[in-house]
Amino acid sequence: MPLQSDFYARTSPSTRLLRWGMAASQRLWPTLAVRAAARLFGTPWPPRWLARRPPWAAGWRRSAWPFEGASLGLYEPADPAPGPFVLLVHGWGDHAAAWLPLAAALQARGLRPILLEMPAHGRSAGATSNLPQFARAIDYVCARLREQGRAPQAVVAHSLAANAGAYAASRGLDLARLVLLAPPASPQAFTRLFAQVFGLSETTRAAMQSHIEAREAVLMARFEPAAVGPRIGAATLVVHDRQDRVNRFADGQAYAQAIPGARLLATEGLGHRRLLKDGGVLQAVADFLA
Repeated sequence: MPLQSDFYARTSPSTRLLRWGMAASQRLWPTLAVRAAARLFGTPWPPRWLARRPPWAAGWRRSAWPFEGASLGLYEPADPAPGPFVLLVHGWGDHAAAWLPLAAALQARGLRPILLEMPAHGRSAGATSNLPQFARAIDYVCARLREQGRAPQAVVAHSLAANAGAYAASRGLDLARLVLLAPPASPQAFTRLFAQVFGLSETTRAAMQSHIEAREAVLMARFEPAAVGPRIGAATLVVHDRQDRVNRFADGQAYAQAIPGARLLATEGLGHRRLLKDGGVLQAVADFLA
């Protein structure tokens, strides 16, 4: 079972309590169960307010941008290189500091990384987020940076943000290059994993999905490779590990096959997150973007 459920297994008292609450509400108050499930589904784990915040690396400056009742965090080098801007976007439950190794590699090649931290993650305000919001945030930040004369020439995104970045690129985001690290292919499949972990019936799961889709005004199927891939014009590199236990290697293959001209870099033994600091991957990404 993927790491997402492994985490809940390690915190089994919390999982058991939540499963019990969801089971009871499904029987007694199905509408409440759907709303509670949607709220839990949109809560990064561990929640931002529980996560420790280590001191940020020296040589970086942070700015906070208001966004959809929460905020976005943007981290930029205090002494930037003169080259093109590259936007780096973390995955679900992660934070901007995960990109520091790649940011250093890009700076060494004369590129200017900007690290984006999503609502309810890291030091950004907010309690919940979701895939459509990730996509809107990427589009908004790129547009605002373009207005400032700092338009990103490329986006590098990991995990859920890769799914969001591909969606944004398919809807007209102006990029020369796109890098997708360990992207998930099916948001709907993840709702099934979530339902399995928390003991939701298929009726509750389907109602939760419909609730989220209606609230966000987009169907989950619109984020899948077959829907977004043919409309992506940016040169694309997909990096995925064959032993990824969060998002299957087949998910990365699906993106590489759906995006015209995309290149797939398959790795071995790095799993889901070690991609972000592996020397070979860092070099490959830097070479692709430089």
